Amino acid sequence: MASNESGTPPQRHLPGHIAAALAGAGGPADSAGQPWAGRSLAGDDARIHNFEDDDGTADAGYLTAVTALRAGRGDEAAVVASLATARVFIPIVAQLAEEAEGQDGLQADKQANMALVTLKAADGRTAMPAFTSAKALAAWHPEARPVAVYAARAALSAVSEGAELLVLDPGAAVTFVVRRPAMWALAQQHDWIPSYTDDVLAGEMRRAAAGFPAVRGLELLPGRGVAAQTADGSVLAGGGAGPELQVVLYLADGLDAAGVQQLVAGLQAEWSRNVLFGERVDSMEIKLRRAVH
Repeated sequence: MASNESGTPPQRHLPGHIAAALAGAGGPADSAGQPWAGRSLAGDDARIHNFEDDDGTADAGYLTAVTALRAGRGDEAAVVASLATARVFIPIVAQLAEEAEGQDGLQADKQANMALVTLKAADGRTAMPAFTSAKALAAWHPEARPVAVYAARAALSAVSEGAELLVLDPGAAVTFVVRRPAMWALAQQHDWIPSYTDDVLAGEMRRAAAGFPAVRGLELLPGRGVAAQTADGSVLAGGGAGPELQVVLYLADGLDAAGVQQLVAGLQAEWSRNVLFGERVDSMEIKLRRAVH
């Protein structure tokens, strides 16, 4: 049986418990819970951040986790776990508000509001940038203002903006992408388990596959999109944008191309109806193998 692949970056609706957490936080806000909307460049709004004695350097725990990942001693789950207590910087930029006409008929002074920055990933998804140090943010966008927030707050703000990715330090020596399931877990301050190491998820997917007699086995492995590349060309075993999950299906002989296509479509439909799958899988690729008798 020839190998086949299919990539699936499904769109996911926001689970109710995450939507509730977002509503309770008042939407996109800074570390003090104050919304970005309507901010000016004057007075207290011009302060860089609200963290006392913060020298603007990257969180030590995050640096340790990334160093271990680069050396092959750590994994991406440890990097995400390090963000649970880390401070990051969110870039906000000035946007010109509507000018008002003064009493003399002249235009009044221009007012600048502050806005969160979002990006478009290569696959079209919305991504929010965040930076582990003020220096990294300044190198990326010298005119952006760094506002310090805990990474969990940054993740929650990313969710509120409709972002499916949180991108740490874009343009830096190491850029680490926090994919949607990890971002949601971080926003809720829950632990994150990568889908390719998730035994509970594997059990759910195998139960769904049991309804398809031609499927003789199923294995979950890291997808090609788990890996990320550093600026110097080194490969990291984590931090990529996906697909992060490779599903290996071991099939019985006798299926033609149309039968295989129908089987895979049926399985994907069955998995997509599973709430756990929807929350824990960002995107996947499927490989087909002949079952060993």
